[in-house]
Amino acid sequence: MKCPYCGSEDTKVTDSRVTEGKKRRRRCCGNCGRRFTTYESVEMPIILVNKKDNTYEQFNRNKLVQGLSFAVKKRPVPGSAIIEIADGIENYCINNMLTEISTGQISDMVLEKLKKLDEVAYVRFASVNKDFNNVECFLDIISDLKTEDRSGKSESDKPDLDK
Repeated sequence: MKCPYCGSEDTKVTDSRVTEGKKRRRRCCGNCGRRFTTYESVEMPIILVNKKDNTYEQFNRNKLVQGLSFAVKKRPVPGSAIIEIADGIENYCINNMLTEISTGQISDMVLEKLKKLDEVAYVRFASVNKDFNNVECFLDIISDLKTEDRSGKSESDKPDLDK
């Protein structure tokens, strides 16, 4: 780190603290003796989302959380689960060094998580993000859920709704 006063690279850290998600470092120049403060933070990559109309926009985590919130509205899904899904998708992009992802890929990841979490929210989210344009689309996705339900769960795992 160069001294902002004399330009010397002979600086030492005298104090280091974490504040507001950043590392604050007090430094002292070995050449001129002046003190200065630096801040260190993690630089997040810019993730671009390729939309259906082939335009790009910057990944907006809040937009994803809002879409998930509409899907789980009045459902027994905790808010922490929504945040966890959004964090998971963002972390996936960062950890895999993705600078570009399509809305279809994001939708598929969300649907995979929602299918395990809440089937009604899954159908709601799919209806918006998979462009359902008729009743058959709803029936297809519901029949797929029923088929998976039969193959994946035993009758004893299902709640008894007749009580």
